[in-house]
Amino acid sequence: MGNATVKKGFKLPHIYVLLVCIIFICALASWALPAGEFDRAPNEDGRIVVVPGTYHKVDSTPVGLFGALRAIYGGMVEASDVIFFVFLAYASINILLSTGAFNGLVAGLLRVFRGKARAAIIPFFLLLLGAAASAIGIFEEALPFIPVFAGIAMAMGYDAIVGIAIVAIGVGLGFSGAAMNPFTVGIAQNIAELTPMSGAGYRVICHLAMATVASAYTIRYALKIQADPTKSLVYGEDFSRFAMDEKRLCEHPFGAREKLVLATFIALMAFVVYGCKYWGWRFEEICAAFIASAFASAVIMGWGPTTLANKMALGLSEITTACMMIGLARGILVALNQGHIIDTVVHGMSQPLIGLPTWISAELMLLLQTLLNFLIPSGSGQAATIMPIMAPLSDLLGVSRQVAVLAFQFGDGISNILWPTAFAPIVAGLAGVKLGTWWRWFTPLFILILITQMILIGIAIAIGW
Repeated sequence: MGNATVKKGFKLPHIYVLLVCIIFICALASWALPAGEFDRAPNEDGRIVVVPGTYHKVDSTPVGLFGALRAIYGGMVEASDVIFFVFLAYASINILLSTGAFNGLVAGLLRVFRGKARAAIIPFFLLLLGAAASAIGIFEEALPFIPVFAGIAMAMGYDAIVGIAIVAIGVGLGFSGAAMNPFTVGIAQNIAELTPMSGAGYRVICHLAMATVASAYTIRYALKIQADPTKSLVYGEDFSRFAMDEKRLCEHPFGAREKLVLATFIALMAFVVYGCKYWGWRFEEICAAFIASAFASAVIMGWGPTTLANKMALGLSEITTACMMIGLARGILVALNQGHIIDTVVHGMSQPLIGLPTWISAELMLLLQTLLNFLIPSGSGQAATIMPIMAPLSDLLGVSRQVAVLAFQFGDGISNILWPTAFAPIVAGLAGVKLGTWWRWFTPLFILILITQMILIGIAIAIGW
């Protein structure tokens, strides 16, 4: 009876089908919603931003069937910088992983932590990845680690979902509680005319609070799986391609070459942090640094050019599905832009905030930003679109602009691994977990984090932050 129920139950379609369906839904919406736009103008930094109070209707440009199909290609083109960055960064990091240096590091940690104490690895890496996201905006760069942590989690007696959680939640919360992320906090504070990186102390507290909630939730699930593997949401599914033998993992060599490779990678990350902070590095420069690290790792390990090329090719083939997802997700935004309805949606969502008590307005700002991230999953793009509206609106509502930026951060960060237009299908797909299964596990945690965020915003209002 149990098996029959599963077979007859609703199953989500392939992620490509789901994303293409959303493109067509957005195309249909362009026939129902009025087309409209905000005026845009360059600010003092030359960045094109929305001019508040300038929303106006424009000629309708509904998206037809052929237009929706064009949006698929258009999404691939518009997301090409992200797609090729993920391709090359994943392939480069795959070289690091092929050396066994990272597995050697994990082996050392596993030898230190035994039994239930191994769960300490979860908050350790969750905070480590979160710190990188908080400082320099790492998100896509962390995606290649998902299959690795899926295998590590299974070797520890957990499942692939725990592996996804360590990486995806780590960087998601790093964005939500970012202390100095130049792509989100930096842009938002600039538009809101706040001192750059001001308020970082409270944001660090927020990051730690959310990470504590996420760690407790993940550890509770992990220990339940360790005690009874049948409790896993993916029990019985085939994850053999990620499997790592626990004994072999614990005994994994960590010799001079592996340590030198790891030291090279740490130096790379430090170099990337410096480049992003002081030289304005973006995808092109970061990707070049990753490729240089891959070449250096191959030299250290004594690999020839053909061995290096074969390993790079393997990494490129493994990440193809996820890169296609990125392009299809961007196609949704292309369809919305073709119909000129993104600004209509943003304008409509901002109107109910006017005339409400301060604390309610602040909480609704958070909900608004979270919903808006479905339409504009780019942190910098969302900041440029909505902060010019939210900054003056916060003045009218009696909400500090610092709180308005915090609401933007909260809404942008962790929801990236919930919405199908952002990274949810990608993080699930990289570990071979069905999107519906990921949602089933993550949604309760997302609600807990959202409640935590609402409490943190309430505290910020109460202390006059």
